[in-house]
Amino acid sequence: MKTKNKNHSHCLRVSNSHGLHACKSKATCALLLLTSIALLVSEGCAVKPPPTIDTTANATLQVSPTEIKIIASEFNYKPAQINAKVGENVRLTLDNKQGAIEHDFVIKELGIHLSAKAGQVTSKDLVFKQPGEYAFKCALPGHKESGMTGKLTVAASALTNTPISSANNALTHVIKIPALPKGITHLPALTAAAPINRTTAALLKVELEAMPVTALLTEKIAYHYWTFNGTVPGPMIRLRQGDTVELSLKNSPLSPITHSIDSHGITGPGGGAKFMQTAVGDTSILRFKAIKPGAYVYHCATPVVPHHISSGMYGLMVVEPPGGWPKVDHEFYVMQGDLYLEGNTEQSGIHEVSMQKMQAEDPDYVVFNGSVGAIAKANALKAKVGETVRIFFGVGGPNITSSFHVIGEMFDKVYTGGNPSEFTTNVQTVMVPAGGSAIVDIKLEAPGSYILVDHSLSRLQKGAAGFLEVEGPKNPDIFQPIKFSKGIDSGH
Repeated sequence: MKTKNKNHSHCLRVSNSHGLHACKSKATCALLLLTSIALLVSEGCAVKPPPTIDTTANATLQVSPTEIKIIASEFNYKPAQINAKVGENVRLTLDNKQGAIEHDFVIKELGIHLSAKAGQVTSKDLVFKQPGEYAFKCALPGHKESGMTGKLTVAASALTNTPISSANNALTHVIKIPALPKGITHLPALTAAAPINRTTAALLKVELEAMPVTALLTEKIAYHYWTFNGTVPGPMIRLRQGDTVELSLKNSPLSPITHSIDSHGITGPGGGAKFMQTAVGDTSILRFKAIKPGAYVYHCATPVVPHHISSGMYGLMVVEPPGGWPKVDHEFYVMQGDLYLEGNTEQSGIHEVSMQKMQAEDPDYVVFNGSVGAIAKANALKAKVGETVRIFFGVGGPNITSSFHVIGEMFDKVYTGGNPSEFTTNVQTVMVPAGGSAIVDIKLEAPGSYILVDHSLSRLQKGAAGFLEVEGPKNPDIFQPIKFSKGIDSGH
């Protein structure tokens, strides 16, 4: 009678010389396999339940793993459905050679995370230990919502009788809204860049930094903005026609993703964006010549482009003609944008972007300068009776065209291009498309509060309002109330 040792070294091991390959028939193999399992149990060789997944660091793998290659691009995986078997040695490969930006591959339940920058390929060897169906996605902001999802099915092996579970694919979507942190504030107020006083062209260096900022969108709702230099819109870049510009973009180490710049005032592929895709922590530099005057929108052009723009990555690049525009008393910088929020917008807290609403072009907020009330109270535009003001107005979008209007005033001049001799006079409302701009001049002749609106007035309820406060003596020749009822304030 044999004596068992502590290590159960006599436990049966199936090998090529004494195992299944020596069988002369499938029936004999099956009988030998069942006998082996019975002997293992009878001899006390306990088999512990395996974990769901193992990697090469902790598992004995076959010499030649089965490769499952997933090709990532903007914005899908090919294939979007992949299959494996329990116990199979798998080499999972994420191929991002076709991608213009970084992508990743995440199965949260299994702890799988592969990441590849544009043009790169990354792999990981795995052994799946439990059958099931598992959803995978690209976890970079906006990528999953744009279509980068798929499903992994791990089938049971011949030795596994555990049924495949689809619990991981339950269609539940609980949106958690984090509470507002103490001390959170609004975005900084913006001013127009000073006019160019030079009479000759120059070589200029312009530095921008893409950085995330969490700030108040309303008094009760905050948003994770993506910005240029920490403001929405980004800073006004002011140049002179003929200037040569060295534009650098630094992408903050705190950014969650690649960013870039496309300026409508740059002549060249992608308005510069083709060569300014800047990875997290990196810096890109582009040199260009400002050859045509005008007020041009610049914005991030990294996929998903509307996500980056809606989150605040837009601004104006103003290129002055050699003689400039006619001088005015004050210049102001205003841009309109539309935002799309996850969850109940009545709920206080920090909201994320809703890609579904964005694709449906159904904004929750349409605002001037990044947030509700950004051009109000202490930050209202201010001038005096008799002065002329100029507003550089642009629409970042990404989707909504503006019917820009100042209630109670007319635009004395509207420049839609860069030629100071070409303008339209006495305009009540100017249509400015997403990605477009207009320069408007107003001569102020009566004191009071004048409201800047998008005259698609339902957007007034979504935040599209700003204020121009005009001080000075009354001008009864121009405006004089004679008799009026003390009814409800109309808001004007």
